[in-house]
Amino acid sequence: QVQLVESGGGLVQAGGSLRLSCAASQATRRTFSSYTIGWFRQAPGKEREFAAAISWNGGSIYYTDSVKGRFTISRDNAKTTVYLQMNSLKPEDTAVYYCAAKFGGAATMSSYDYNYWGQGTQVTVSS
Repeated sequence: QVQLVESGGGLVQAGGSLRLSCAASQATRRTFSSYTIGWFRQAPGKEREFAAAISWNGGSIYYTDSVKGRFTISRDNAKTTVYLQMNSLKPEDTAVYYCAAKFGGAATMSSYDYNYWGQGTQVTVSS
C-alpha cells in the first residue's frame, strides 16, 4: 500500500491560484510509478466528486468539466509527488481536496476505483 499526504490548501480570493501536492514519501519511484493518481473534492453537504486524474506515465489525463482550462494535474515520479495547479479559482471550488491512488496505468474518474486515500487539504475560495 501507499500513504498519501496532501498539502498546499488554504484561503484564496476568487481569481487566485493554489498548487496542491500529493506526496507518497514512503513509496519508491518504481512503486509510485505503478499507480494512477486522482484528485477528488468534497464540499460541505455535498457528495465527493472527481476533479482530475493522471495515469502512471502522464499519458492519460482526465478532468471534470467544471475545472477544465483552470486546473492542471501533473506528476513527478522521481519525487513520488502529484500536483494539482488550480488557477482562476471560484467560490464553488471550495472543498476538501483528496488525492487517491489505484493500481494500474489508466486514469479513471470513479472514486471506487481507487485503493488508497489521503487525509485531505482544505481549499477555501472567497468571493
